[in-house]
Amino acid sequence: MGKTMPFGDHFYRSSDGELTLYARDYASSGPAVLLMHGLTRNSADFEGLASALGGQYRLIVPDQRGRGRSQWDADPARYRPDIYAQDMLALLDSLQIDRVAAIGTSMGGIIAMLMAATQRERLSALVLNDVGPEVSAEGLARISSYVGETGPFASWAEAADACRRQNAVALPDYSDAQWLAFAQRLCTQRPDGTIAFAYDPAIAKPLANGESTDAPDLWPLWSALDALPILTVRGASSDILSAETARRMGAEHSGPFELAEIAGRGHAPMLDEPAATRAITGFLKKYAQSAHPAHA
Repeated sequence: MGKTMPFGDHFYRSSDGELTLYARDYASSGPAVLLMHGLTRNSADFEGLASALGGQYRLIVPDQRGRGRSQWDADPARYRPDIYAQDMLALLDSLQIDRVAAIGTSMGGIIAMLMAATQRERLSALVLNDVGPEVSAEGLARISSYVGETGPFASWAEAADACRRQNAVALPDYSDAQWLAFAQRLCTQRPDGTIAFAYDPAIAKPLANGESTDAPDLWPLWSALDALPILTVRGASSDILSAETARRMGAEHSGPFELAEIAGRGHAPMLDEPAATRAITGFLKKYAQSAHPAHA
């Protein structure tokens, strides 16, 4: 991992006007890239990739509502990808950015697909990290088993152990130091000194209500992406995105499609792996387009 890149803090109103949301803004004169995290993560998840891309692109890295420094929603029913997609469009409008390349990990990839299907003109290219139009029920069940268990933990070491239990299947070669760094990105320290995951436990309620545990069929959404350039990054042992689904994605996409499979990774690669970084930087050089000011 390279040096940590500096960023500015950007606060904006959610699409429904109810919440104050947060995003990191890694300033640059290059094309804008929107990076969207997975279900229980936050903007810190992309620090490694930001080190690789920083200076070449203007990286916009949000905390979705209920995560990180964004406000929690009083109504858990609004913790849904379609709502998040509207928030992301509000974010771009608040920054006067008309067009971006989008990178989405897991849930973030679904948000990106929704944005592309509904407001195609806003996206120049799409990177999907270990997610597609068909999601394994096995993987969803595994994720559902721990979402909402936010702590607290008595120490950073305990928090790191919790991160290891939840994510070792995806990152089997991580050292103790890497798990500690992982925890410090995902967790926050409370005023009483205890540690907890930096998200609203209520994001688990849609899963508990059965709204997300049945794997959705998103192939109609996939067909709506038309000729959009797409790179799919897949963990070689992923239990969310199967190799068969990834191949079908390429076969049924009418535009440029690239697939990068990351050895030694499950769901989901961190995108700081050399193979992932190479694939993303090469893809963005070809397809990321300079941003234009948003229409008034």
